[in-house]
Amino acid sequence: MARRLWLAVVRSTQKILDSVVGRPWWYRDGRRSMLTTSKRQGPSHSLHRAGRGPGAYGERSEVDDASAVADSAVPDDLSRDVYLILGIPIDAIGMLAVLRRIEAAARRKIRFLISTPNLNFFVTSQSDESFRESLVLSDLCTVDGMPIVWIARLVGVPIKSRTAGSDIFDALKADVSPAHSLKIFLFGGPEGAAEMAARKLNSQPGGVKCVGWSNPGFCSTEEMSRDEIIDQINSSGADFLVASLGSQKGQSWLQRNHHRLRIPVRAHLGATLNFQAGTVRRAPPIMRRFGLEWLWRIKEEPYLWKRYWSDGRVMLGLLFTRVLPFAFWTRWLQLRHKRREDFIITHDHGSETITLSLSGAANAQQVDKAIPAFREAAATRKQITLDFSNVCAIDARFLGLLLMLKKKLKADGAVPNFIGVSPLLEKIFCLSGLDSK
Repeated sequence: MARRLWLAVVRSTQKILDSVVGRPWWYRDGRRSMLTTSKRQGPSHSLHRAGRGPGAYGERSEVDDASAVADSAVPDDLSRDVYLILGIPIDAIGMLAVLRRIEAAARRKIRFLISTPNLNFFVTSQSDESFRESLVLSDLCTVDGMPIVWIARLVGVPIKSRTAGSDIFDALKADVSPAHSLKIFLFGGPEGAAEMAARKLNSQPGGVKCVGWSNPGFCSTEEMSRDEIIDQINSSGADFLVASLGSQKGQSWLQRNHHRLRIPVRAHLGATLNFQAGTVRRAPPIMRRFGLEWLWRIKEEPYLWKRYWSDGRVMLGLLFTRVLPFAFWTRWLQLRHKRREDFIITHDHGSETITLSLSGAANAQQVDKAIPAFREAAATRKQITLDFSNVCAIDARFLGLLLMLKKKLKADGAVPNFIGVSPLLEKIFCLSGLDSK
């Protein structure tokens, strides 16, 4: 009896660990077996071009395959596979899909802002509303940092590993096809780093070519937004603007100059510029794979330990006060209404308003039903009201869709009304970081 009880506890613990941190790299299909070197090595150029290997870049192969088919598509916000975590949108997207969206935006000259939230982003966004808003207004948010991957798994986001900004840049470099070569502009970084990185990038074959660089020095966002600086960047004719100014200042500068910059793709990629210049060495692949890059960064840049320590303490508090309660209540509602699979949206059109009444479990499986209804309602330019009176469950994916709807309506000068939100749903909204008022 005691042995059976012990085995039950062990199996339950293993299931919980599998859902949060994933199975160890030696475990496959319930058996311990060493993977071959080819299965464990990093992504190759052939994988990028062919789109094979569901785990090659870390995320869902379904997203990559869909993007491979829709090569030219840069989806609108409602079509993004977005999940909401602590007020920040997270795209469940693989590297191949990221690269295709970058290529499509560059080719079609569409403004495309990429953000790569890491632990510091999440912590900063809790106290800096404008910083959080810069992430919401981004066109793509990929996970940069294994702690965020683990937290994402807790709330049901289908992400296997991070898609860091440095990995995105390396993947762009690896694509040597002339049809996909990108012209980049480097902005910011330590003194001399941008120039050094530009020379190194242009001295070796690769998928990117540096057409300009600028180091404004240590100054305010306003000073870095002077006409002569923006004109220098725009006149370069680059496809991709890579900024390295510190997370808060970088996001603020990109947002402030969003409509002044003519370079279509832009992102704040932090330490990427230092890695490319060679002033800071990046962690070996094995440390990155096991989520230990932060330890290597402390070795390379000892001053970072204070930031990591502070961010870690804040995130630990958020884990127990918001993340775990959110995961518990959303899953409890899903289990409680497991057999209720119907999801219905009814429309009530008024002269100046439109009310969408939602009924059933508002979860990831029902998002495809909700997107057309939300898009149609937004196109009417009427005041939109969402009635949650008959919603029995909700998850991070549907909350992500609601955030994107609010973003779309805000761009048109409108705000949706949420009514009929039960006390428990209100608690889930609050824990997720979405304002239901």
